[in-house]
Amino acid sequence: MKNREQRDLFPGALEMMILRTLKQQALHGYALAKHIKRTSNDLLQIEEGSLYPALQRLLKEELVKAEWNISSTKRLEHEVSRFEGILEGITRVLAPGES
Repeated sequence: MKNREQRDLFPGALEMMILRTLKQQALHGYALAKHIKRTSNDLLQIEEGSLYPALQRLLKEELVKAEWNISSTKRLEHEVSRFEGILEGITRVLAPGES
């Protein structure tokens, strides 16, 4: 259950904030939520369960466009995983007493 402190936004408020933010700069969902929180002096905290459906509605109405690509975080995870695999291979080859 929600606290009295946490109140639902009036209908359309989230969509207006998203459009206003995206008018200034292109952002992904997480960055949108952080921007809204920061800009509101932490008065508003947009949860994923509200943000992503709102973004889907805006996409459906063709008010925003989406671009799908691998985020830098995913790329970093991939590169770290690859590096760890190479490091493990090198460590096995160099391990003393093994041939």
